[in-house]
Amino acid sequence: MNGAAAPEPTEAPAPSPQVPLDWRFSQVFGERGAGEDVQDVDIISAIEFNKSGHHLATGDRGGRVVLFERTDAKDHVSRKDAEKADYSISRHPEFRYKTEFQSHEPEFDYLKSLEIEEKINKIKWCQETNGASFLLSTNDKTIKFWKVQEKKVKKICEMNMNPSNAPANGSPAGSTMCGSSARTPNGGILKPGGLPLLRLPVVTSQETSLAANCRRVYAHAHDYHINSISNNSDGETFISADDLRINLWNLEISNQSFNIVDVKPTNMEDLTEVITSAEFHPSHCNTLAYSSSKGSIRLVDLRQSALCDTHSKL
Repeated sequence: MNGAAAPEPTEAPAPSPQVPLDWRFSQVFGERGAGEDVQDVDIISAIEFNKSGHHLATGDRGGRVVLFERTDAKDHVSRKDAEKADYSISRHPEFRYKTEFQSHEPEFDYLKSLEIEEKINKIKWCQETNGASFLLSTNDKTIKFWKVQEKKVKKICEMNMNPSNAPANGSPAGSTMCGSSARTPNGGILKPGGLPLLRLPVVTSQETSLAANCRRVYAHAHDYHINSISNNSDGETFISADDLRINLWNLEISNQSFNIVDVKPTNMEDLTEVITSAEFHPSHCNTLAYSSSKGSIRLVDLRQSALCDTHSKL
C-alpha cells in the first residue's frame, strides 16, 4: 500500500420530483344539462377506435351507432411521420360528430319466449375499401355488417323552361304557325302531332351526405348472449363468442358459420366455467385467445384442428 487515501464514494444526485400528470377533459360529447336525467337508451354500452385512430364508434342501449372522425390530423399520414412531428404537450386529438344510424331494433324470440334487447354489446371496425368504412355491430343474438360511405345527392334547383312561358292549350309558348309546322322558343321545329316541349330538371349543385347500409345480417347461430366479436387480420373472417361457444364466420357468407370452440358439457350440471371474451391476434390470422370466468386465458392455434378442443397455451 502506498498510503494514498481511497476516494470517498460520491453520493448519487437526488432524483428530481416528477411533475404529476394533469388530466382534464379535452372534449365532451352529449353532455347533459343541469337537472337533466339520462335516459336508459342513451347510455353508451360499446366504444371502439379504428386501426388508424382517426375514427371512433360508440353504441348505446337504444341500438344506435354514432360515428366520430378526427379533425386535427391529416389523412394518409403514417404513424412514423406522426411520431416525428413536433407537437406541444398541450396538443390533443380533436373529434367531430360524423353520422349515426339505427343498428338494432328490439326483437322477440317466439320459440324461447325471450325478449332480445337492442343494446349494442360490441363494435368492431373492418378494413376500409375505396373510401368506405365498414364495421360490425352486435346485440345479444344478431351481428350486422355495415358500410358507411359518402354519397353525392343531386339537387334540382330549376327547370329548363320558365313556368310563366308554359304552353297554352297544348301548343308551345311563343310558337308561330308556319305552314304545317310550328317553331319552338329554342329554335326547334315542332311538327304537327308532335310532343309539346318537355320541362326537364336542371341540376345546378350536388350535396354530399353519409349513408349507412346494412350489407349482411348474421343471425340464429348463438343460443346464449354474444359477449364479443373480433376481426381476423386476413380481412375475410371474424369470430363471435357467447358463454359456451365461439363461431368462425366469413364476412361474405351470412347463413353459415363454423363452431371452433365448444365448452358445453354433456351434462349442464358439470358446467364450471363460461367464456367471457374472445379475440384474434392482431397480425397472426391463425391465432386467437379466449378468457373464462375462472380467470384463465387460453391461446388457440387454428392450424391444429378444425375444432379447437385443446389449447396451445394456458
